[in-house]
This record gives sequence, structure tokens and C-alpha cells, in this order.
Amino acid sequence: MKHLLYVSLFLLASCSSIKVTYDYDSQADFSKYKTYEFTDEAKNFPIQELDRSRVLSAIEKEMAAKGFTKSSTPDVLLDLQVKLEQKQTATATNTGGYYGPYRYGWGAGYGGTTHINVENYVDGTLFVNMIDKSTEKMVWQGRGTKTLEDHPSPQKKEQNINYAVQQIFTKYPPKKK
Repeated sequence: MKHLLYVSLFLLASCSSIKVTYDYDSQADFSKYKTYEFTDEAKNFPIQELDRSRVLSAIEKEMAAKGFTKSSTPDVLLDLQVKLEQKQTATATNTGGYYGPYRYGWGAGYGGTTHINVENYVDGTLFVNMIDKSTEKMVWQGRGTKTLEDHPSPQKKEQNINYAVQQIFTKYPPKKK
């Protein structure tokens, strides 16, 4: 259950600072892909139902913008995955204290306090995998990584999910060199 909570939290991360990367099969002919369908696993992606609908809808919107049509006999299948990574940062802050001249010259400080602030957070990555239906091989993968945010409103959830998916699809089709 905790996993499902974190998966949902990734999808609710704020819009700023999403890191997007991609990879692709350099032998694939992306111009031949015109139709798509989600895998059964993607349709049942293990997150809260409303968020799953938001993710699938955002992907459908981006696929249409890329010229794709949803089909029961697709050229490519789309699959989704999530990776979560627990992280921690620590910041030390010194306050007070005195360091400076004393009666016989410069001396060591005294009376200072060091405060250490420890912050735990989770980075989540959403993977969108494109699989060539005829060869059953992955031809493209887009990834978006973001630090998760707690308790956004339903409107903010939708905005964040749309933004994350839009950013992932900026890397499709790949620019071959």
C-alpha cells in the first residue's frame, strides 16, 4: 500500500524541476508508427484510480498531438513503469558563538550552537515505454524524474500530471544524428 501511495505522489509532484531523459532504438523507423494502444499492465497501472485516468488521458492527448490514433490493431504498445528512490539531505547551521581577539591575541570561539536539519524525501520516475507491436521490442523510452510533493488539490494534480507527461513527450520522436 505504501508503494501505491508513493507512486501516486510522483504523479502529483509540482511542475517545476522535472528532469526528462530518453533512449531509443537507432534502427527503428519512427515514421511508420501511426497507431497505438496501452498494454493491459498500463491500463491497470497500480496507482489510485483517478490518477491512473489522469495519466492515461494525458498520454492520449500527447499521442494525438504527435499524430497518433488509438487503435485495437496498433503499430506500437505503450507501457508504464515507476521507480521510487528514498533520499535524505542534511544541512548544518552554526549560530551564535564568538571567535576573535582576547586578552593575549586571537583565540578559539565559544558559545556557538550547530543545528542539523535532516530532510527525507522521495524522487519518483515515470517511464513511458513504446514497444513495436510487430517485433515486440522496445523502440523508445521517455523518463521524467521529480521530487514528490504532498497533498496537492485535484486541479493541481491534473495540471502536474499533464505537465509531466507533456515534458516526457518533448523527446519524441527522437532526433537521429
